[in-house]
Amino acid sequence: MKNYLIIFAVAFGLFSCNEAIDIEQPGRLGAAQAFQTVDDLEAGLLGAYDEFDTTPEIQFNAVFTDEVAIGFDNGGQGIGNGEYGFILNPGSAASQALWVNYNDGLNATTRVIESAALIEVDPADQARFNQIVGETLALRAFAHFQLLSYLSTDYTDDSALATILVNFIPTIDQALPRNTNAEIYASINDDLTRALSLLPSGSTDATRVSSDFVLALQARMAAYRGQYAQADALAADLLTRYPIASRAEYEAMYLDTDNTEVIFKLERAFGDNYDGQGTTGSGFAGGWAGANFAFVNATLAGSPYFEMGRAVFNELDPADIRYDVNVAPTSVIDPDYTTNQDPALDILVIQKYPGSEGRDLMNDLKVFRAAEMLFIRAEAAADAGNINGAANSTAAYLKQLRDARFGTDQPLPTFGSQQEAFGAILDERRIELVYEGHRWKDLKRLGARANRGVERDAIDCAINGACSLPVTDFRFTMPIPLVELNANNNIQQNPGY
Repeated sequence: MKNYLIIFAVAFGLFSCNEAIDIEQPGRLGAAQAFQTVDDLEAGLLGAYDEFDTTPEIQFNAVFTDEVAIGFDNGGQGIGNGEYGFILNPGSAASQALWVNYNDGLNATTRVIESAALIEVDPADQARFNQIVGETLALRAFAHFQLLSYLSTDYTDDSALATILVNFIPTIDQALPRNTNAEIYASINDDLTRALSLLPSGSTDATRVSSDFVLALQARMAAYRGQYAQADALAADLLTRYPIASRAEYEAMYLDTDNTEVIFKLERAFGDNYDGQGTTGSGFAGGWAGANFAFVNATLAGSPYFEMGRAVFNELDPADIRYDVNVAPTSVIDPDYTTNQDPALDILVIQKYPGSEGRDLMNDLKVFRAAEMLFIRAEAAADAGNINGAANSTAAYLKQLRDARFGTDQPLPTFGSQQEAFGAILDERRIELVYEGHRWKDLKRLGARANRGVERDAIDCAINGACSLPVTDFRFTMPIPLVELNANNNIQQNPGY
């Protein structure tokens, strides 16, 4: 009897402890309570959109490569954290920001997707419900792809490690290993296939995910993987609906008043969560896109702490509309800069993000544009050996873009080799997509084929001697950040870190 009483007392004690631990807090909002209607689900989707921000990528791609120079009003930005000196390690802000931001996006989208199964949908709301779930699936696919694009050593190697596949809600104690490219690509493709089955065609809102967003992501992913037949077909299809912008449309696009060429952009508006300066000169970034380069506004008097890299400026022709969009008219341009070697006489103010809605430096973040699709067609042609000719060639596609940007008929280029053709593609991407978060990834995937790497002008790297970086360097793969390494013993770091 004494033994029975001891067993009963222990069991009762354990039960009481569990009761003390497993408390259901009054007012706690679980999925079943948070998502009860289609309206609730749409609120969840809008919350998920709010997790997506490309300003850290704009900052990292610009500062770590050769898009910017140290500005006259620089107070250590880019130098203190080492990015301008090619310093990249698990403690870098860029590494942490990209990891945390996109994993937050994965968490938010997956919660909406899983919660959708809990909702009883009225037939009158079915179309809206489908669109909400379709948009959320596509955003989750985008988050996985962005993480893969920074963390994978080789986009074309299915066995290479990428990021952690998070298409479910992990428990707080799960320490998950990284998945391979093949596993991440498979999940992305599953999400995009489902999204296409749910999203309506013919959407005209560039600030909401559409079926064309899905096709654009598929085209970009296929190009990154070297699957050019698929990439070319998708890009060609999108170009039938998104023409290359005219000079006037191109200029208006960066004032957020024209979307002719925009397939998708992240809207930034007065009073939203990104309406602020953000972390200047840091890979954390955030806030206004233009605050990645200046403190006040996109003029000489606006305290630019980063200026346009001289190597980029030298590729721009004043007759090209991209010159007007990217170079502020208040810039001080020294025609003898190579002789004078005085940065104070050569101040190239960046004007890519002048501001909108009356807010300086705040502009929408362009994610997919028609120009990128034309570049994908040019890459596909180069990969197939179709580098020259007046139609369906790398030369023809690059000429088409240049004709639009100059507003006049431009010479048809001629290339002596595939390497020259890929070099021309990278050079054109450099000035077309400057300050949009592409340069580092472009060099990573095409640099070897194009014989290109990071190349700063001598005047820009005199401050620290960091003039060039070959694409074979291990820093063309992002490290797993300390924030994950410290919490996850099952994570494997990338080579070199």
